[in-house]
Amino acid sequence: MDKEQITVSKNDTIIEIAHIAKIYKMGSEYVHALRDISIEIHKNDYLAIMGPSGSGKSTLMNIIGCLDTPSSGKYLFKGSDVSDMTDNDLADIRNKEIGFVFQTFNLLARSSSLKNVELPLIYAGYSSANRHNLAQKALEEVGLSDRITHKPNELSGGQRQRVAIARALVTSPAIILADEPTGNLDSKTGYEIMKLFNELWERGNTIIIVTHEEEVARFAKRIIKLRDGLIENDLVNNKPHTFTTEPVDIK
Repeated sequence: MDKEQITVSKNDTIIEIAHIAKIYKMGSEYVHALRDISIEIHKNDYLAIMGPSGSGKSTLMNIIGCLDTPSSGKYLFKGSDVSDMTDNDLADIRNKEIGFVFQTFNLLARSSSLKNVELPLIYAGYSSANRHNLAQKALEEVGLSDRITHKPNELSGGQRQRVAIARALVTSPAIILADEPTGNLDSKTGYEIMKLFNELWERGNTIIIVTHEEEVARFAKRIIKLRDGLIENDLVNNKPHTFTTEPVDIK
């Protein structure tokens, strides 16, 4: 079946965001980072969030990743209201449900690829044997089965990012959230990393990429463009996106 012809049901919804705003106080001024954002994200979506500096894309990424909370509006993760969650609940989502991939890799310099990938499993309480097996499998998925004992300084930039992607995959999260994943890579290596994301999407993963690069965004199947804290465009295969679920009650 052509993946782009698959329709989604309400049960496939992972994230529902309704009319969220985010306001920061900076000295005596208030900065409206987000003004009125409504998004729904489904299982196996491949979404790119774009926008110029100051558009709100980093703020939106932090809210989606449960690293920050909105000033108003509602955010449901798998049907649960994030505003009702405790700090432990949010930490659990960040560790088990969201796999983070960062521009700067964020790897432990003195640890092997295998140990870096095992890290989320340590926090999740997995046994040593299970951690080893799952981490090795994740590294195999990103084509690094022959680099499991190598430390970051023994790897190329592309290989380091593959380790970071394996670490994001290892807990089988609901979504992979990548922040400028090719930002520190040359064009050829960046293309290879984006091909890997495409392969992961084809295997059923849900992927959200935050980027300012058109070439990177074009790999995604849906592109949201932000400007001045608002959604300027929300396109699926160059067609306007339409919501498939009932609007969230934000009262």
